[in-house]
Amino acid sequence: MMAERAEGICPMPNRAELDREIQNFLYHEAELLDSRKFEQWLELLTDDITYEMPVRVTRERDHADTHSEMAHFSEDRRTLELRVKRLATGYAWAENPPSRTRHFVSNIRIEQTAKSNEVMVRSNLLVYRSRGSSTQADLISGERIDFLRSVEGRWKLAKRTIMVDQTVLDTQNLAIFL
Repeated sequence: MMAERAEGICPMPNRAELDREIQNFLYHEAELLDSRKFEQWLELLTDDITYEMPVRVTRERDHADTHSEMAHFSEDRRTLELRVKRLATGYAWAENPPSRTRHFVSNIRIEQTAKSNEVMVRSNLLVYRSRGSSTQADLISGERIDFLRSVEGRWKLAKRTIMVDQTVLDTQNLAIFL
C-alpha cells in the first residue's frame, strides 16, 4: 500500500503506481472475502461506506438496461458490521454450512474524481459459490463501480455499487459479500 502521507492528504501517485495499488487492493479484498476473513475486510471500508446492489431492469431493444429504485441490498457500515457479527454466530442459517467462494476481478478501469484523495474504479466481477457437498454452484457476474478513498495513506472502499448481469438471480440467498 501507499506510504503514509501527512494529514491524510494523498497526492496521487504516478499512473503505473496507482494502477498497481488499486489492483492490489481489489485482489487483497477478494482474498479476504474468499478466506472468510470478514473482520479484516471491514477494516478496508470507510466509516461512511455505502454498499448496494440495485435490481436490474431489462428494457426493450431500443432502450438501455437500467436499474430500479429497488435493491437486492443497500447497506452502510453499521449493517455490514451486523452481518459480519451474525456470520460469526450459530444463527446465520443461510451460511450453514458456509459458502466457498472465488471472486474473480478483472477489467479494472480507474478514473480520477473531483476529490484529490479519491478514485472511481470500475471492474468486472465473477463470483463462483458452492455450498456443502452439493454439485450445484452459483455464478454471479456483473460490474462493480467503486469509489476508493485514501485515508491516512491507505486505500479504503467508500462506495460500491454492484450491477449484476442477471435480472433474476438464480441463487438461494445473498448472504455473501460481492
